[in-house]
Amino acid sequence: MTHPRDLRDYERFPALHELLDAYAETGYAFTDTADEPGPALQSYARIAVQSPGRLHMLISEINDLVRLGLFSADIADDVDLLPRIKPPAGRTVEQCLEVAKIHLERIASGAPFAQTAHPQNPWEWRKRFPELHQLLGSYFHQDFSLDYASHKEALDDYLTGSDEEALKRAAMEIHTLLSTIETDRELSVATDALGLEVVPPKNVTLRQWLSDIRSIIIHRLRGSPERTQSR
Repeated sequence: MTHPRDLRDYERFPALHELLDAYAETGYAFTDTADEPGPALQSYARIAVQSPGRLHMLISEINDLVRLGLFSADIADDVDLLPRIKPPAGRTVEQCLEVAKIHLERIASGAPFAQTAHPQNPWEWRKRFPELHQLLGSYFHQDFSLDYASHKEALDDYLTGSDEEALKRAAMEIHTLLSTIETDRELSVATDALGLEVVPPKNVTLRQWLSDIRSIIIHRLRGSPERTQSR
């Protein structure tokens, strides 16, 4: 089974779409004030600052949309693709985006903003660990038993359908996750957010299973025989 990773390269407002997805995850409402960015904008900023130019791209897209107007016929099809986020009473979507833009410009210029040890919502987890989300969410989902006869079969499907760079990212992300998450409960919360909807193989802990998957991926990258059973 293969799944498209991202179709937003074809959109006019891909960065804005991503931002609005963050708002959708935290209640489909703009919660930023003139003094402080809300949880969604803070989550977005923590992800965006890791990619040079990402904040500036978003600011440019907001300027583009506000200049044309949300209801402009010229961008109607593009706007129709965006998540519907509700503005507070008495404010428009454009006004909310202008407030968000002010915070984004401050952050882009180096102003401090809220930092956290771990992602604060499923959207942020998925953006922080995109390849692990692809692996867990697309191959170990709620219909897992309809698509695969075993965990090994699902993992083999992922390995076959992923290129070398994707496998390297997956191995790195698993290492980062396991080295930064200390408790089993926190690990369960993280993997739930990343799309895992099945339990690990019988008599294997979640941490050990993820470690096993990483070992298999590394051996695959090295062209070595798998020494750890994928069960």
